[in-house]
Amino acid sequence: MHLDHSSDFPHRHTHSAPAVRDGVRRALRIGLGGPVGSGKTATVAALCRELRAELSLAVVTNDIYTREDAEFLLREAVLPPERISAVETGACPHTAIRDDISANLEAVEELEDAFRETHPLDLVLVESGGDNLTATFSRGLVDAQVFVIDVAGGDDIPRKGGPGVTTADLLVVNKTDLAPYVGSDLARMARDAKEQRGDLPVVFQSLRGEEGVAEVGAWVRARLADWKAPRP
Repeated sequence: MHLDHSSDFPHRHTHSAPAVRDGVRRALRIGLGGPVGSGKTATVAALCRELRAELSLAVVTNDIYTREDAEFLLREAVLPPERISAVETGACPHTAIRDDISANLEAVEELEDAFRETHPLDLVLVESGGDNLTATFSRGLVDAQVFVIDVAGGDDIPRKGGPGVTTADLLVVNKTDLAPYVGSDLARMARDAKEQRGDLPVVFQSLRGEEGVAEVGAWVRARLADWKAPRP
C-alpha cells in the first residue's frame, strides 16, 4: 500500500511489483532505510520480536562487503536462521535497493518460495545498508518504506529534507533518549518533520524505553491489514 503523496522518484522507480504471484497474494514488503548508525538493524530486530508470535515474517539485510547486519540478527535470535537472508551489495547501498534491485528481489522471492507450502510469509522486511538522506527504495522491490534517522545525527536533519525524509511512508526519529545528552530539540524536529512531510506520519521512538517499537509495530500491522483486505 502506498500513501497518496507526491514523489520525486524517477519514473522507473514508481512502478509497483505485482501484488499477486501464481494466483496468490504475496507477502507485504516493507523497506527500512536511513543513515549509518541511525538504528535500522536494531529497529528490524525489535520489530521481529514484536511481530514474530503473530505473523510469518522474514528479513533481507544489505551490507556492502559483509553480512554483519544479518549476523547481528542471528546472534540476537530474533528469527530462525532460515528466515534471514543477507545481500552483499558490493556498491553504494542505494544501488541495490533503487537502481539494480535484482539481488534483493531474488532474495525476497526465494524466502517467499521457501515457506510457500508450509508457513506462507505475511511480511518481508528489507533493510538497506547505511546511506544518506537521498536513499529510497524502488517500488518494484517494496510496497512501503520506512526511513530511520536518529537524534544524535543532529536536530536539523528533518529540516534538511531529502527524499528519504520527505517521501518515506513512515519517518522514524530514533534514540530519543539521547536528546538531552546531544543537545537535540525534539519539538523542533517534530515541527520541521511536519513542515517537510505534511500529513505523512512520523514516529519518535527509543528502543530503550517502555514503548520501544510498539508504535512502528502498530503502523506495520495497519499496512498489513490493508494489504490483506479483499480487493473489489
